[in-house]
Amino acid sequence: MPFHRFEDIESRYLTPHLSTGKAPLIDGQYMYFCLLHKNAGTGSELHYHPNELLIFPLRGKINAIVGKDRRIVSPGTFVHAPAYARHSMKATEDGHCQYLYIKDKTWTVVGLAENEGVPEKAMTVEEVNRRYRVGERDKHTGAEGRSQAVVEGLDVCFYPIIESLDAPRRSARHVNWIEGGRLAFGFFEVPGGYDEPELTAQREMFFYILSGRLQARSGAQTKQVGSGDIIHVSRGTACRLQVQSPFARYVLVCSTPQLESRIDNMTPDEAEQARLHMKPT
Repeated sequence: MPFHRFEDIESRYLTPHLSTGKAPLIDGQYMYFCLLHKNAGTGSELHYHPNELLIFPLRGKINAIVGKDRRIVSPGTFVHAPAYARHSMKATEDGHCQYLYIKDKTWTVVGLAENEGVPEKAMTVEEVNRRYRVGERDKHTGAEGRSQAVVEGLDVCFYPIIESLDAPRRSARHVNWIEGGRLAFGFFEVPGGYDEPELTAQREMFFYILSGRLQARSGAQTKQVGSGDIIHVSRGTACRLQVQSPFARYVLVCSTPQLESRIDNMTPDEAEQARLHMKPT
């Protein structure tokens, strides 16, 4: 099924002992695609994970830390947390926040406390929710061994893209493209009547529509989509987007060759350690 909306998916706590964040989760082949919600003044403790993480705020403000860099982040600014980078994301006191939350699937979405070693086997979302309630940090003993959290030496991880998501529209097609080692992020602003060329996806992709109306095709299925719609395109699938409103904004995230090669060549033991479902659900 290539078309989704987050409100149609059950929302779950992803790391309840370390974070108040709750999200519906779409499980792709190479990445997890989520919409994380945090109530005003709440969020995550300092933590890390072996995955690369992409964050794009949609509502509210985030008190964000990556490494030692702390910033207040609003919708329109992209945040990149490299694998193992220590980070924390909290909603500011003046309101709830929501942000797109994308992780690669070399590990589960469950995070590790900043002083915790990487365990021999990751916990799944189901397991961590059976074991802990929200805020039960003290009940989590953590894995033994030295923490692998990276705090020092990180480059700038914050990328201002647009002043606000309802900023005046641009006169021409405009793309911001940010590519990490495992995942890539694109912010698209497209005028009406512009048809993206039909292509066969070389990478797994998720589109999230911010505004406007588009005719979307993924494989054999076609649908008119608008704000809040998600389009999943598997690798090797034909796809196309055609803007049908005066203007449209949307986000694209995709896997990279490095990530796909790493996951495609995982041994059964490596996949079990990461608790990776080798086929998407």
